[in-house]
Amino acid sequence: MSTSPQSLDVSLDRRESVSSELTRKLVDHLVRDGHLRPGDRLPSERQLADTLGIGRSAVREALKSLAFLGLIEVRQGAGSYVKEPDSELLPQVIEWGLLLGERKVLDLVEARRLIEVAVAPLAAQRRDESDLEMIEHHLTKMSKARNTADFVEADIAFHLALADAAGNSIFSDILSSVQALLRVWITRVIDAAESTEPTHQEHLAVFGAVGAKDAKGARVAMQRHMDRASSALLLTLEQTEANATKTLRPERS
Repeated sequence: MSTSPQSLDVSLDRRESVSSELTRKLVDHLVRDGHLRPGDRLPSERQLADTLGIGRSAVREALKSLAFLGLIEVRQGAGSYVKEPDSELLPQVIEWGLLLGERKVLDLVEARRLIEVAVAPLAAQRRDESDLEMIEHHLTKMSKARNTADFVEADIAFHLALADAAGNSIFSDILSSVQALLRVWITRVIDAAESTEPTHQEHLAVFGAVGAKDAKGARVAMQRHMDRASSALLLTLEQTEANATKTLRPERS
Protein backbone atom coordinates (compact mmCIF):
# COMPACT_ATOMS: atom_id res chain seq x y z
CA MET A 1 0.00 0.00 0.00
CA SER A 2 1.33 3.43 -0.91
CA THR A 3 0.10 6.79 0.26
CA SER A 4 -0.57 10.10 -1.46
CA PRO A 5 0.89 13.37 -0.22
CA GLN A 6 -2.64 14.69 0.31
CA SER A 7 -3.25 12.07 3.03
CA LEU A 8 -0.42 13.44 5.16
CA ASP A 9 -1.00 16.12 7.79
CA VAL A 10 1.77 18.37 6.56
CA SER A 11 1.10 21.77 8.11
CA LEU A 12 4.52 22.87 9.31
CA ASP A 13 5.51 25.00 12.29
CA ARG A 14 7.98 27.51 10.85
CA ARG A 15 9.50 28.12 14.28
CA GLU A 16 11.22 24.76 13.98
CA SER A 17 13.59 23.88 11.15
CA VAL A 18 11.60 22.73 8.13
CA SER A 19 13.40 19.40 7.77
CA SER A 20 13.10 18.64 11.49
CA GLU A 21 9.39 19.45 11.60
CA LEU A 22 8.76 17.49 8.41
CA THR A 23 10.61 14.54 9.92
CA ARG A 24 8.35 14.65 12.94
CA LYS A 25 5.23 14.83 10.77
CA LEU A 26 6.36 11.84 8.77
CA VAL A 27 7.20 9.89 11.93
CA ASP A 28 3.75 10.62 13.32
CA HIS A 29 2.36 9.18 10.10
CA LEU A 30 4.71 6.18 10.08
CA VAL A 31 4.76 5.21 13.74
CA ARG A 32 1.83 6.65 15.63
CA ASP A 33 -1.08 6.92 13.21
CA GLY A 34 -0.53 3.58 11.52
CA HIS A 35 -1.37 4.91 8.05
CA LEU A 36 1.78 3.42 6.62
CA ARG A 37 2.95 -0.12 7.24
CA PRO A 38 6.27 -1.88 6.68
CA GLY A 39 6.78 -2.24 2.93
CA ASP A 40 4.65 0.77 1.98
CA ARG A 41 6.20 3.33 -0.36
CA LEU A 42 6.47 6.99 0.62
CA PRO A 43 5.52 9.78 -1.79
CA SER A 44 8.42 10.95 -3.93
CA GLU A 45 10.62 13.89 -3.00
CA ARG A 46 8.95 15.95 -5.71
CA GLN A 47 5.44 15.13 -4.47
CA LEU A 48 6.33 16.00 -0.89
CA ALA A 49 8.13 19.19 -1.89
CA ASP A 50 5.25 20.36 -4.11
CA THR A 51 2.61 19.56 -1.49
CA LEU A 52 4.52 21.31 1.29
CA GLY A 53 5.74 24.23 -0.78
CA ILE A 54 9.32 23.68 0.35
CA GLY A 55 12.55 22.76 -1.37
CA ARG A 56 13.58 19.21 -2.10
CA SER A 57 16.71 19.64 0.00
CA ALA A 58 14.56 19.94 3.16
CA VAL A 59 12.58 16.87 2.14
CA ARG A 60 15.81 15.00 1.47
CA GLU A 61 17.16 15.89 4.93
CA ALA A 62 13.95 14.65 6.53
CA LEU A 63 14.15 11.37 4.64
CA LYS A 64 17.80 11.08 5.61
CA SER A 65 16.81 11.41 9.28
CA LEU A 66 14.22 8.66 8.87
CA ALA A 67 16.79 6.42 7.20
CA PHE A 68 19.28 7.25 9.94
CA LEU A 69 16.77 6.07 12.56
CA GLY A 70 16.04 2.93 10.58
CA LEU A 71 12.42 3.89 9.91
CA ILE A 72 12.67 3.82 6.14
CA GLU A 73 14.75 2.04 3.55
CA VAL A 74 15.88 4.11 0.58
CA ARG A 75 16.15 1.96 -2.53
CA GLN A 76 18.13 3.55 -5.32
CA GLY A 77 15.88 4.21 -8.28
CA ALA A 78 12.83 2.80 -6.49
CA GLY A 79 11.99 5.32 -3.77
CA SER A 80 11.69 5.17 0.01
CA TYR A 81 9.90 2.36 1.83
CA VAL A 82 8.73 1.97 5.42
CA LYS A 83 10.71 -0.44 7.60
CA GLU A 84 9.73 -2.20 10.80
CA PRO A 85 10.95 0.01 13.69
CA ASP A 86 14.02 -1.39 15.45
CA SER A 87 12.55 -0.75 18.88
CA GLU A 88 9.08 -0.74 20.37
CA LEU A 89 10.25 2.28 22.39
CA LEU A 90 10.90 4.37 19.28
CA PRO A 91 7.89 6.68 19.84
CA GLN A 92 9.23 7.57 23.28
CA VAL A 93 12.69 8.07 21.82
CA ILE A 94 11.28 10.48 19.26
CA GLU A 95 9.30 12.28 21.96
CA TRP A 96 12.56 13.01 23.78
CA GLY A 97 14.04 14.62 20.67
CA LEU A 98 16.39 12.05 19.15
CA LEU A 99 15.29 13.28 15.74
CA LEU A 100 17.41 16.38 16.23
CA GLY A 101 20.12 14.44 14.46
CA GLU A 102 23.40 12.61 14.76
CA ARG A 103 25.05 15.45 16.69
CA LYS A 104 22.55 15.02 19.51
CA VAL A 105 23.21 11.28 19.66
CA LEU A 106 26.95 11.94 19.92
CA ASP A 107 26.26 14.31 22.80
CA LEU A 108 24.22 11.61 24.51
CA VAL A 109 27.02 9.07 24.13
CA GLU A 110 29.44 11.54 25.72
CA ALA A 111 27.03 12.37 28.55
CA ARG A 112 26.40 8.71 29.26
CA ARG A 113 30.12 7.99 29.43
CA LEU A 114 30.81 10.79 31.91
CA ILE A 115 27.86 9.96 34.14
CA GLU A 116 28.51 6.21 34.25
CA VAL A 117 32.13 6.72 35.27
CA ALA A 118 31.01 9.08 38.05
CA VAL A 119 28.26 6.74 39.24
CA ALA A 120 30.34 3.56 39.64
CA PRO A 121 32.65 4.72 42.48
CA LEU A 122 29.71 6.30 44.30
CA ALA A 123 27.84 3.01 44.08
CA ALA A 124 30.87 1.21 45.52
CA GLN A 125 30.99 3.63 48.45
CA ARG A 126 27.28 3.84 49.21
CA ARG A 127 25.68 0.57 48.20
CA ASP A 128 23.98 -1.66 50.74
CA GLU A 129 23.23 -5.36 50.51
CA SER A 130 19.86 -4.87 48.85
CA ASP A 131 21.51 -2.68 46.19
CA LEU A 132 24.12 -5.36 45.57
CA GLU A 133 21.47 -8.05 45.26
CA MET A 134 19.59 -6.01 42.66
CA ILE A 135 22.74 -5.32 40.63
CA GLU A 136 23.65 -9.01 40.74
CA HIS A 137 20.11 -9.94 39.72
CA HIS A 138 20.42 -7.95 36.50
CA LEU A 139 23.92 -9.30 35.88
CA THR A 140 22.52 -12.83 36.11
CA LYS A 141 19.75 -11.94 33.69
CA MET A 142 22.39 -10.74 31.23
CA SER A 143 24.16 -14.10 31.39
CA LYS A 144 20.89 -15.98 30.84
CA ALA A 145 19.51 -13.74 28.09
CA ARG A 146 18.43 -15.72 25.03
CA ASN A 147 18.10 -12.82 22.64
CA THR A 148 19.32 -9.28 22.07
CA ALA A 149 16.23 -7.62 23.53
CA ASP A 150 16.53 -9.48 26.83
CA PHE A 151 20.27 -8.78 27.03
CA VAL A 152 19.83 -5.06 26.37
CA GLU A 153 17.02 -4.86 28.91
CA ALA A 154 19.19 -6.48 31.60
CA ASP A 155 22.20 -4.37 30.57
CA ILE A 156 20.31 -1.11 30.99
CA ALA A 157 18.71 -2.29 34.24
CA PHE A 158 22.19 -3.11 35.59
CA HIS A 159 23.36 0.45 34.98
CA LEU A 160 20.21 1.98 36.45
CA ALA A 161 20.60 -0.20 39.55
CA LEU A 162 24.13 1.15 39.93
CA ALA A 163 22.76 4.68 39.73
CA ASP A 164 20.21 3.87 42.42
CA ALA A 165 22.98 2.44 44.61
CA ALA A 166 24.98 5.65 44.14
CA GLY A 167 22.24 7.46 46.03
CA ASN A 168 22.08 10.52 43.77
CA SER A 169 18.59 11.06 42.38
CA ILE A 170 19.77 13.54 39.74
CA PHE A 171 22.23 11.02 38.31
CA SER A 172 19.48 8.38 38.33
CA ASP A 173 16.99 10.60 36.49
CA ILE A 174 19.47 11.79 33.89
CA LEU A 175 20.89 8.33 33.26
CA SER A 176 17.41 6.87 32.92
CA SER A 177 16.58 9.40 30.18
CA VAL A 178 19.91 8.94 28.40
CA GLN A 179 19.60 5.15 28.44
CA ALA A 180 16.07 5.36 27.03
CA LEU A 181 17.28 7.56 24.19
CA LEU A 182 20.22 5.30 23.38
CA ARG A 183 18.36 2.00 23.70
CA VAL A 184 17.84 1.62 19.96
CA TRP A 185 21.56 2.22 19.32
CA ILE A 186 22.70 -0.09 22.13
CA THR A 187 20.49 -2.76 20.57
CA ARG A 188 22.16 -2.27 17.20
CA VAL A 189 25.62 -2.57 18.77
CA ILE A 190 24.71 -5.82 20.53
CA ASP A 191 23.14 -7.17 17.34
CA ALA A 192 26.33 -6.46 15.40
CA ALA A 193 28.64 -8.01 18.01
CA GLU A 194 29.97 -11.53 17.49
CA SER A 195 29.43 -12.30 21.17
CA THR A 196 27.94 -10.65 24.25
CA GLU A 197 30.58 -12.25 26.48
CA PRO A 198 33.03 -9.29 26.47
CA THR A 199 30.21 -6.97 27.54
CA HIS A 200 29.11 -9.38 30.27
CA GLN A 201 32.68 -9.71 31.57
CA GLU A 202 33.02 -5.93 31.77
CA HIS A 203 29.85 -5.71 33.83
CA LEU A 204 31.14 -8.53 36.02
CA ALA A 205 34.31 -6.52 36.73
CA VAL A 206 32.25 -3.49 37.73
CA PHE A 207 30.07 -5.64 39.97
CA GLY A 208 33.11 -7.18 41.65
CA ALA A 209 34.56 -3.78 42.49
CA VAL A 210 31.24 -2.44 43.75
CA GLY A 211 30.77 -5.55 45.87
CA ALA A 212 34.23 -5.07 47.39
CA LYS A 213 33.46 -1.39 48.06
CA ASP A 214 36.48 -0.57 45.90
CA ALA A 215 35.63 2.89 44.54
CA LYS A 216 38.82 3.25 42.52
CA GLY A 217 38.44 -0.22 41.03
CA ALA A 218 34.81 0.48 40.15
CA ARG A 219 35.79 3.68 38.36
CA VAL A 220 38.55 1.93 36.40
CA ALA A 221 36.29 -1.00 35.46
CA MET A 222 33.50 1.30 34.33
CA GLN A 223 35.94 3.49 32.39
CA ARG A 224 37.17 0.45 30.48
CA HIS A 225 33.61 -0.64 29.77
CA MET A 226 32.56 2.83 28.64
CA ASP A 227 35.63 3.22 26.43
CA ARG A 228 34.72 0.11 24.47
CA ALA A 229 30.95 0.63 24.57
CA SER A 230 31.22 4.26 23.44
CA SER A 231 33.57 3.33 20.60
CA ALA A 232 31.14 0.67 19.43
CA LEU A 233 28.23 3.11 19.58
CA LEU A 234 30.12 5.75 17.63
CA LEU A 235 31.13 3.20 14.99
CA THR A 236 27.50 2.13 14.62
CA LEU A 237 26.43 5.76 14.26
CA GLU A 238 29.08 6.41 11.61
CA GLN A 239 28.07 3.33 9.64
CA THR A 240 24.37 4.20 9.84
CA GLU A 241 25.04 7.79 8.76
CA ALA A 242 27.24 6.62 5.88
CA ASN A 243 24.61 4.15 4.67
CA ALA A 244 21.84 6.76 4.83
CA THR A 245 23.95 9.30 2.92
CA LYS A 246 25.08 6.77 0.33
CA THR A 247 21.60 5.55 -0.55
CA LEU A 248 19.82 8.89 -0.47
CA ARG A 249 20.70 10.81 -3.64
CA PRO A 250 18.98 13.85 -5.14
CA GLU A 251 16.15 12.91 -7.50
CA ARG A 252 16.50 14.11 -11.05
CA SER A 253 14.02 16.68 -12.26
